[in-house]
Amino acid sequence: MGSDLVDNRGRGEASWSWPSIHPEGRKFALIAAVISLGFALLAWETLAWPFAALVPCIAAFFRDPKRVTPQGNNLVVSPADGLVTLIKQMEPPRELVMDDGSGAPGLPAGPVTRISIFMSVFDVHINRTPIGGTVRRVVYIPGKFLNADLDKASEENERQHILVERGDGRAIGFTQIAGLIARRIVPFVKPGDMVAAGQRVGLIRFGSRVDVYLPAGTDSKVLIGQRVIAGETVLAEIGNAALIDGVRL
Repeated sequence: MGSDLVDNRGRGEASWSWPSIHPEGRKFALIAAVISLGFALLAWETLAWPFAALVPCIAAFFRDPKRVTPQGNNLVVSPADGLVTLIKQMEPPRELVMDDGSGAPGLPAGPVTRISIFMSVFDVHINRTPIGGTVRRVVYIPGKFLNADLDKASEENERQHILVERGDGRAIGFTQIAGLIARRIVPFVKPGDMVAAGQRVGLIRFGSRVDVYLPAGTDSKVLIGQRVIAGETVLAEIGNAALIDGVRL
């Protein structure tokens, strides 16, 4: 988590820079480069060039840009880059609600607003926590690899639930869901870890989805079809429930 402070009155500095490549991606880029070099040494150029072209593609997929996270006691920021494909009232996953024996409470039972964010292979795939607090649960569930854009992917695909609790006891759960191409969810946190809003908590390889479960009495501040940015876009303000209309132009 960066320590540079900025505000909406001009404090701070801004400059463009190349995003760093997450270590998870560096090994894949290196493997592709070595294979390309091997084929080149064998004079198999028809195979060398495709693997050489893979290197910048892999680097782009695993890019990890810096983000400026708005600070506020009740702000919920997006955990993922992508397209808001679904906003609906529904029960949270049982893994986020049931007693898991840890002594830490789960989410209250009852319908809440779920926001689903679909990440294509062109989006940044580093996921960030929507709020700051203590990680209470990280629950991995193996499953299928259906198209992550389908609603049933929330219950049938490989997924990982994360529950973060604020100091005042308010908690938010979100779920990383593997997709049609994605084959691995990589966590960066474990139960008991302290995280700041917008901090990196994991990634999903090659196209996927993240579902966020807002607390009761809280509505989305984003709209269906809107693109959001992990760690920057405000998804909701806890306790704020209001209808927001949008127009697609």
